[in-house]
Amino acid sequence: MAVIQNIHARQILDSRGNPTIEVDLLLNNNIIGRGAVPSGASTGTFEALELRDNDSSHFLGKSVYKAVENINTTISHALIGNDFNTPREVDNMLIELDGTENKQKLGANAILGVSIAFVHALAHYKQIPLHSLLLINDPIMPVPMMNIINGGSHADNNIAIQEFMIFPLGAESFSHSLQMGVEIYHNLKNLLKSKNLITSTGDEGGFAPNLSSNEHAIEIIIDSIEKAGYIVGKDIFIALDVAASELYNKKNMTYSIQSEKKELNSNEMIEYYITLCKKYPIISIEDGLDENDWDGWSKLFTALGDKIQLVGDDLTVTNPIRLQQAINKKAMNAILIKLNQIGTITETINTIKMAKKANFGAIISHRSGETEDTTIADFSVAMGVGQIKTGSVSRTDRTSKYNQLLRIEESFDSSKIKFGNQNFLGHLIK
Repeated sequence: MAVIQNIHARQILDSRGNPTIEVDLLLNNNIIGRGAVPSGASTGTFEALELRDNDSSHFLGKSVYKAVENINTTISHALIGNDFNTPREVDNMLIELDGTENKQKLGANAILGVSIAFVHALAHYKQIPLHSLLLINDPIMPVPMMNIINGGSHADNNIAIQEFMIFPLGAESFSHSLQMGVEIYHNLKNLLKSKNLITSTGDEGGFAPNLSSNEHAIEIIIDSIEKAGYIVGKDIFIALDVAASELYNKKNMTYSIQSEKKELNSNEMIEYYITLCKKYPIISIEDGLDENDWDGWSKLFTALGDKIQLVGDDLTVTNPIRLQQAINKKAMNAILIKLNQIGTITETINTIKMAKKANFGAIISHRSGETEDTTIADFSVAMGVGQIKTGSVSRTDRTSKYNQLLRIEESFDSSKIKFGNQNFLGHLIK
């Protein structure tokens, strides 16, 4: 039996230099599992609570000492000495211990840190890879959505859309898709330099130049794809994360596209996306409308749902209740999955299972504030969803996930491991 002997949490720094939580969990036989918790900048209102101290005298109010204390006292006292066979048993105890809907008592960051640390410890205990421990279907290597131009709240530039991503759906394998991304990334850097545009990077490792419009960003990416020798709309597609809730003005109910000096209502935003999709090989749009604009989401789905992937993030926040609303309202056809939006491994898996049952796509995702923790790499393979979003191909907090996926791919017989979710994405690219 796997008996928890000790749990110790500490405050560490994430990729933005803000405090976050790391947890070491010790089982019998001196087996240790470690988990670190990510943090978002563009966060949905309905996410589980990330507990911070809000004490301006420490780390500008962003310290997490209270959450660390909750782990080292309340959670430790409840879990130490107990034996657990599955992650679900630990997670259920954590959920019961907190007792609130949004984990505001102990903090979703505290609970997730323990949840992640335990699955790593249990995988070590069973002497199997983490992806094998978490497996719910046949394993699938994911196609990466690579964020190569940052805007919105992830960069200090004038571009409204938060993420411009390349999506190498024409790749033959994960390692092939990574090669494509790296070559396009470096061609983009050279192209930006040639135009005297800055090549500094945003929170997720993509470049953050000042450009004249969202379309300018798409066009410069297309140029980079072609310079790298790939075919746009066959080898590589475009994916966008608009993060529209960040652009939404609740007073006048419009979306502000500042780079293009536009104020658009919900219907006009939908027409804007229709125009972009006709003009460019866009295959996926995430958070195209505000997290409360349910009517708009349904209209957007009616307009584009049979042509592209419409992804809910702020709309659904990895929450089964919000996801069920989206299913009922026919508001989208894919969900972004972030562990810290819901707070435990088990609840995240439950949401993915619900999405699959509804024939939705699912994308395992990082956060803009990341660590060297590579859990989502194994998680993406184990969930068999065929898609991962973990940033650009620079910055160790992003490349650590890609490198772990390379290791996982290497561990499989290349003729037996699937790549990408062709059941969901295949009909969109025909």
